Amino acid sequence: LDKYDTIANSKKAMDSARMAGCTIIHVPIAFEDGHKEISGDFGILQAIKEGKTFKANEWGSAFCDTMKPGPTDLICKGKSGLCGFHSTNLDFLLRQNGIKNVVLGGFLTNCCVESTMRTAYEHGYKVYTLKDCCAATSVEGQEAAYAHTFGMFSIPTTSDEIIGAVQGSPVSA
Repeated sequence: LDKYDTIANSKKAMDSARMAGCTIIHVPIAFEDGHKEISGDFGILQAIKEGKTFKANEWGSAFCDTMKPGPTDLICKGKSGLCGFHSTNLDFLLRQNGIKNVVLGGFLTNCCVESTMRTAYEHGYKVYTLKDCCAATSVEGQEAAYAHTFGMFSIPTTSDEIIGAVQGSPVSA
């Protein structure tokens, strides 16, 4: 988070896109008490279950104060896995709003962001992934995703470049 100033860049990009009239969609993850949705016995989902993280209506599934949805934002429903599309209404929200371009940021870079990026790409969306608006559990994991995955399934970009684009004057970062 610190190396790329992730939260500040995310807030700046979100506010600029909102002011430019872009549709902002938040895709929170939440699990019911006991994490009954998760049945596996390995990997990150098992760690979520064992750690009792992202429980619905508790701190772990709440939006951080800096990134709280605004009154015109949409909130995707049903995310109880890694990809923003599987088990959710995200594709419906995108199509109902005529959205063709998807700009992604979030956590974890090499997990949820990457899963959502791949699926958006496969669904035919033009995907832009914000390198300075994502975070992983390590800087090495973050940089590996940038170097080896982002360009396969999206157009890697930065918050400054997206802000320049939505304001009508591309900015080089």
